[in-house]
Amino acid sequence: MFCGAAAAAAIRHRGGQPRGSSAALRMTVLGHPGSWSCRWLPLLLLLLLGTGRDPGVEGVTHYKAGDPVILYVNKVGPYHNPQETYHYYQLPVCCPEKIRHKSLSLGEVLDGDRMAESLYEIRFRENVEKRILCHMQLSSAQVEQLRQAIEELYYFEFVVDDLPIRGFVGYMEESGFLPHSHKIGLWTHLDFHLEFHGDRIIFANVSVRDVKPHSLDGLRPDEFLGLTHTYSVRWSETSVERRSDRRRGDDGGFFPRTLEIHWLSIINSMVLVFLLVGFVAVILMRVLRNDLARYNLDEETTSGGSGDDFDQGDNGWKIIHTDVFRFPPYRGLLCAVLGVGAQFLALGTGIIVMALLGMFNVHRHGAINSAAILLYALTCCISGYVSSHFYRQIGGERWVWNIILTTSLFSVPFFLTWSVVNSVHWANGSTQALPATTILLLLTVWLLVGFPLTVIGGIFGKNNASPFDAPCRTKNIAREIPPQPWYKSTLVHMTVGGFLPFSAISVELYYIFATVWGREQYTLYGILFFVFAILLSVGACISIALTYFQLSGEDYHWWWRSVLSVGSTGLFIFFYSVFYYARRSNMSGVVQTVEFFGYSLLTGYVFFLMLGTISFFSSLKFIRYIYVNLKMD
Repeated sequence: MFCGAAAAAAIRHRGGQPRGSSAALRMTVLGHPGSWSCRWLPLLLLLLLGTGRDPGVEGVTHYKAGDPVILYVNKVGPYHNPQETYHYYQLPVCCPEKIRHKSLSLGEVLDGDRMAESLYEIRFRENVEKRILCHMQLSSAQVEQLRQAIEELYYFEFVVDDLPIRGFVGYMEESGFLPHSHKIGLWTHLDFHLEFHGDRIIFANVSVRDVKPHSLDGLRPDEFLGLTHTYSVRWSETSVERRSDRRRGDDGGFFPRTLEIHWLSIINSMVLVFLLVGFVAVILMRVLRNDLARYNLDEETTSGGSGDDFDQGDNGWKIIHTDVFRFPPYRGLLCAVLGVGAQFLALGTGIIVMALLGMFNVHRHGAINSAAILLYALTCCISGYVSSHFYRQIGGERWVWNIILTTSLFSVPFFLTWSVVNSVHWANGSTQALPATTILLLLTVWLLVGFPLTVIGGIFGKNNASPFDAPCRTKNIAREIPPQPWYKSTLVHMTVGGFLPFSAISVELYYIFATVWGREQYTLYGILFFVFAILLSVGACISIALTYFQLSGEDYHWWWRSVLSVGSTGLFIFFYSVFYYARRSNMSGVVQTVEFFGYSLLTGYVFFLMLGTISFFSSLKFIRYIYVNLKMD
């Protein structure tokens, strides 16, 4: 049966109107079963408990000879646009009269999966030779729809027993300048190859190696094209006992598998860390020691004089000891930044640790999405505690407003960005547009878990806050800051403080982008943890060095400067994302572009919050250290 009628019925069922043939590839996403609205509790339990089942080891289906094996059709989309996907049945292909969807986990829905049962009849260990799937009569508009998909390198994704199998919709050949040839062909026959061990399916693949494509060229506008879709199934036994034991990349090679341990990046990062740590150690052990010895000696020799004479003969960072702990403006916003930054530090560490423990499987990369949502909701208590605790320490009184600001600092920009991206996906009929039930589920998780934990953490932080306990007493009248040279300006500090941490992770950043925005599967979580530790170490060290230089110039406005200096790494990461999009990827189109730059902005913002928090607390610890060891009047 042709899917146009079923698709139109699904659109009418959801209250929409079918679009014209020129937008047929971007129709409204087919509706999910109505029973989804009654499954909030199971989905919520899945979110809280089931983040990453390993289909290769646990939960795999056991079959007997002749048992039916369900093949689900999933999605189609341009090969070079990973986040632009559409339902497979939006193409004029063979589909059942009644489309039955599979219930999916939260991570699968967030990943754009929309699985539905297919017409392919597959039985365990039973070979099939060229069985007819369906007969079709395509109009010129439907043929043009297929031509457009093939020219944009659309691939399809099917799922057999949680194993994805992928192939291209058709074949395109373009060669020669004079004469120029442009041929478009549709694959009407698919060869399925499945491997089994005992009563389990270990591997699945689809091939068109020995198949000739059906030409879509030369069709008149009023002519119909008759097609017969067929398929074959071949079973073979393998000695591999588990899916995870298969060699990496041994999945048919549809997507590239080029990630490997990149020692050059690691060595470069290690050298940079050692240099920075050594540089900071020199400051702490030599320069500061000399400063402390000279200042304390000067104080002893001039103890008979007045304090004003002492101040006049002093210079550098000691002279501002009565101003260095003067609380900054916008202290509520500063505390909110520190709270949310601490939350994302915990969130990032938790995700990497869970990956190191083997809780994520390459076959179910959507599990990381579920785990990230779970950890974000649970770590909201950290943001509330850190923000409220420090806010009360530095004399803040409007702690309720501080909690609201903390809970909104990331959630509001994220919601606005997601709204734009999701609206673009919805308008173009992409499966990346979230269903209403999923949106309500995520909103429920935030309202019932995330926001209450932020309030609870804020209450505990406020009640457990002790006085700031500055080692130096702050005077009522602020000291005038002398003019600063250009190399001690905020812009220069942001450039230096952002570029050095970015350079430590720049090579690794390519592999992360290739995973998130490409077709790679990242499995080097140990290396990722090491690079994450390097990033935090470099940020802390460069923050201490820049803060020392700032204080040496008698500039005591270090509070916000310390956040901005290393937090600017997020800006460099966004600039790199622009470079990656333009020079390292083949992504194109409105849907992919809006999603890429929208979430790249959010990524840079998250790195700003994380590294700004690390930078601030490192500078605060350093300043406390140098002024505690200073003899005061």
